[in-house]
Amino acid sequence: MRGLLIVLVWAFHAVAWAEIPAEAWRYQRDLTRQAQFAFGLTAPVPELAAQIHQESRWHVEAVSPAGAQGLAQFMPATARWMPEIAPELSSPRPFDPRWSIHAMVLYMQWLTDRLEGVTPCHQWALALSAYNGGIGWLRRDQRVAAQHRVRTDRWFEGVELYNAGRSSPAFIENRRYPRLILGRWAMLYANAGWGARLCSSD
Repeated sequence: MRGLLIVLVWAFHAVAWAEIPAEAWRYQRDLTRQAQFAFGLTAPVPELAAQIHQESRWHVEAVSPAGAQGLAQFMPATARWMPEIAPELSSPRPFDPRWSIHAMVLYMQWLTDRLEGVTPCHQWALALSAYNGGIGWLRRDQRVAAQHRVRTDRWFEGVELYNAGRSSPAFIENRRYPRLILGRWAMLYANAGWGARLCSSD
């Protein structure tokens, strides 16, 4: 029985490894170092890896139809703005994977510093919504939720249910974004040994 359990665990982890692009492993150390510098030793590395996975599947030269660029899919205007909140980033280089990783981590730190969640999982879901659609849109969604007497620090089954006026495609994409990252992809990276999941018990 113990042997079967070991085989099943090994197979489970092998599936996780197979789904992670080879490029991800190349930048695992860079991501972990930047994440721990920004968030401490218990940094949510699986969630940050999952975010890159969702954004670009780790394709360094990825460009979206809307014009987002690089691993973290920064829009050009956002990439130009990043040195204002993190001067060490100097000039924007979204196609440089190390710049892109560093900028994404610092942007997520900037967002989580400004958003309160009832739990860290909800806080990150709020921040991911803001990363995807802009913190201005998130604030509007929170105001609509508050009008319905819904806690603005609760994303799941909370703020995520309310739309302050996004188009239907933008609303659907924005709501799927935190769930895919914090659920499906973060679990993938956690199972492959990138760290503990932030939302495992939420």
